[in-house]
Amino acid sequence: MKKSIRLSRLMAVTGLSLSVISAFAAPQKDIAPAETAYQAGSSPLGNVDMYQDINPKAPPMTKAEFDKARQIYFQRCAGCHGVLRKGATGKPLTPDLTIAKGTDYLKVFIAYGSPAGMPNWQTSGELTESEVDLMARYVQQTPPQPPEFGLKEMKATWKVTVAPADRPKKKMNNYNLQNLFSTTLRDAGEIALIDGDSKKIINIIKTGYAVHISRMSASGRYLFVIGRDAKINMVDLWMEKPDSVAEVRIGLEARSVETSKYKGYEDKLAIAGAYWPPQYTIMDGDTLEPLKIVATRGMTVGDQEYHPEPRVASIVSSHFKPEFVVNVKETGKSIVVDYTDVNELKTREIPVAKFLHDGGFDSSKRYFMIAANQSNKVGAIDMKTGKLAGLVEVGKIPHPGRGANFVHPKYGPVWATGHLGDETISLIGTDPVKKKEYAWKVVETLKGQGGGSLFIKSHPKSGHLYVDTPLNPDAAVSQSIAVYDIKNLDAGYKVLPIAEWAGIKDDGAKRVVQPEYNKAGDEVWFSVWSAKDKESALVVVDDKTLKLKAVIKDKRLVTPTGHFNTYNTQHDVY
Repeated sequence: MKKSIRLSRLMAVTGLSLSVISAFAAPQKDIAPAETAYQAGSSPLGNVDMYQDINPKAPPMTKAEFDKARQIYFQRCAGCHGVLRKGATGKPLTPDLTIAKGTDYLKVFIAYGSPAGMPNWQTSGELTESEVDLMARYVQQTPPQPPEFGLKEMKATWKVTVAPADRPKKKMNNYNLQNLFSTTLRDAGEIALIDGDSKKIINIIKTGYAVHISRMSASGRYLFVIGRDAKINMVDLWMEKPDSVAEVRIGLEARSVETSKYKGYEDKLAIAGAYWPPQYTIMDGDTLEPLKIVATRGMTVGDQEYHPEPRVASIVSSHFKPEFVVNVKETGKSIVVDYTDVNELKTREIPVAKFLHDGGFDSSKRYFMIAANQSNKVGAIDMKTGKLAGLVEVGKIPHPGRGANFVHPKYGPVWATGHLGDETISLIGTDPVKKKEYAWKVVETLKGQGGGSLFIKSHPKSGHLYVDTPLNPDAAVSQSIAVYDIKNLDAGYKVLPIAEWAGIKDDGAKRVVQPEYNKAGDEVWFSVWSAKDKESALVVVDDKTLKLKAVIKDKRLVTPTGHFNTYNTQHDVY
């Protein structure tokens, strides 16, 4: 009865037909809950003050209302609709479109969502009725633009706490630096540096918020981490107690950092890419001093439309040439950056597909496999020729992390990705010489536990393939791991109850995320990720027996998510 009254009132107020409003209220069929959770991730830009440009055609908003709505937008909406609301994976929400729709229409859209993918923010309980009204008025305002972030702003954040001349001349500790783990403590703004041999925490290091990745220098001495707030920390592993020796912010929001690896350029340069402003920055490899900033604004692949905020999603460093590959999300281009002369930089573009995200090398390290997640494709870039070797149709929203390499009993070397949007795992042939007929094709599709996968992993010395599903709405799925026997993939997967093995007593989410091998390839580490006020843990599994080997618990392990083994990260082993 209440629903009928509400629908009647909405029809009277908005002038929309029952069929249109019912379409808004219909279950969301085209978007998985895992995808909604992933795309609605918060942005650090919500805390950045922005100018309110009063649009006389838009409904009035006080400064307090504008600021609250802006924070909600960057917490929940910017990931899909973009910083400037010009559209990314979601549709544009600019005033020329929204004012014509009107506040009441927009309230229905925000409250109920749409079958095309808009979450039902009010009926799901995520937003109140008053907040829905606030957001309906906000998206009719002129989009506020965050400030730019150039060399002056970067230099103001740049700190060298231990100068290169004052750093150790040799390793000053007894740690096995090839088997350390850098674990992100997401909500604490820290990383835990853990000894992979003893399973003891070496140091908790203050970093930027929600460290996205950890990367190693070519020499294996320096660890680089970057937070979502675009803060980079450089950690010297030779110190008696490894700690940060330099830091800098290269923007207001970011995801990627990498270092030069080609012979003769080891440890010379670092590079980081920003979500905002849309740009990448090349830095001195010893001090993080910003040297060169390059904007990524430009035309998209295919329709060649101008995009004002194409975000840098990921960066890799070539083993074959002195080059970085900068992957730009919205334009769908991989930019090859020749770093032999930073001052007179040479770049070229490889068109792949829209919404590039993450990826890694094949087992030979010649081919870089990059996921274009909203296009449901994976591109294969030949690092020797600088050409696109193949573009492969895969499952819904591939999210491989760096992917997984192994030798398939029939198809030879393959690279694997899981998916956010469906339960499949795609295996792509990667040997264009000995297995030419299978190269750059999906040779087999495995069925996993469900959608919501973020990372997949194997190891050259392992006979197993591990797939996580931390964003799956089913707790039994998000709290466990699927593991396959590579020699008997037809047998399907076994389920390892990782969260149960952690022995956590409280009611936290206990999402299991990112399998990561030790250097030897005989252990696999997992994060058991709960909220900031709940207990979390790390779980170590014996790869040969698939039995529990160790549980690492510590009050300092706050929201552990990604973790990276130093040797495997340094040498691109996955």
